[in-house]
Amino acid sequence: MSVSATWAGGLSCEKPIKVLAQPRDGLTLLENYRDEFKKLSGTNFQIDYLNENDRRAKSRADASTVGNYNVYYVDEANVALFSSSNWIVPLLDYYPSDYDFADFDPGRQKVATVGGKVWFAPLTGGGDLMVYRKDVLEAAGIQPPKTLDELIAAAEKLNKPDQGIYGIALRGARGSGANVWRWMPFFKAYGGQWFDGDKPAFNSEAAVKATETYLRLFKSSPPGTQTGSWDESTGAFLAGQVAVLVESTPLAGMALDPKSSQVVGKVGFLPPPTPLPGGGYGHGLAIAAKANTDETSRKCAGLFIAWATSKQNEQRRLDEHQFGELNRTSVLSSKQFADIYGPDLGKALADTGKITAVNFWQDRRWPELGDKWGILLEELITGTRTDVKGALNELQTFAEGLAKK
Repeated sequence: MSVSATWAGGLSCEKPIKVLAQPRDGLTLLENYRDEFKKLSGTNFQIDYLNENDRRAKSRADASTVGNYNVYYVDEANVALFSSSNWIVPLLDYYPSDYDFADFDPGRQKVATVGGKVWFAPLTGGGDLMVYRKDVLEAAGIQPPKTLDELIAAAEKLNKPDQGIYGIALRGARGSGANVWRWMPFFKAYGGQWFDGDKPAFNSEAAVKATETYLRLFKSSPPGTQTGSWDESTGAFLAGQVAVLVESTPLAGMALDPKSSQVVGKVGFLPPPTPLPGGGYGHGLAIAAKANTDETSRKCAGLFIAWATSKQNEQRRLDEHQFGELNRTSVLSSKQFADIYGPDLGKALADTGKITAVNFWQDRRWPELGDKWGILLEELITGTRTDVKGALNELQTFAEGLAKK
């Protein structure tokens, strides 16, 4: 059943909407507009905040047992679990059409979709951008790389540790959301697939080539990134130590902020070099199944989600310069966005949105598989292990066992 927006203004919700989330500036901002939502729906809302790991644990426990919350904050790592367990319901069945879900960035829409159905409305997310030092590349006479081969060549040529500059920055720390996240675009670029039919295909030639390339690039990455993740990789760039990197889009806003960046005014933005796909990720709000047992309660939860992620509230986030909370193409392509962040960034975001892909395995078992590969990959990066094919064979055996669960 698809719900028309015609009911939204006249819907009367009796009970407050209870939301379990993790802290986000964009959600905190909603507290200033409680009266607006109450006028729209007839009720109020309550948002309980927990840190990421605690939020994931409590939402799993709540969704599988008592069902105290009407709306869950979900993310790319657990949406497959929640949807396959029937802990949440398809969003668009209860999302008023006037709120224009199609306006969300295409990459975020892909991440919110599992099994052909949309499960959450984005609060934050993105893909990958190539962020580079215009001054460093110009001084070396190098054009911004447009292909993966050009990226490798540029990183190696620009790598000058004795001058305090490194060619690229990567993530080495183990984890499905750490080193594996940055490795996956290379895997996909070389034609890698998680499965060949129903059989895992983790030790393919594409996986070997991706791993060898990742290890080669690490020779041009700053010390500390070999066992570091987002903070170390982006921190090195923001400190002026890195010529070029491909990282998740929130880095762009940080690179333009004098409070966090030493390279303001020296940074360029482009989509990832071909054929690297952008690594799509996203966090957002989903309708709980257990707490919303009837159509009216599901409509009320859907209305809250639509309002919380609406164009109007996204505009308010733009007004507050909440770069990481911006998800709608109408806002990202607006004159105000260009005035604040510059015209190049808006175009780069639009271009990367077109090639953003879901690189990870959209399955409840993904975190377990990704974390296993993260351990093996970290060992290869730090040199405690040297046999790439052997490591991938070990992952293959692990994946075959996991696939039977």
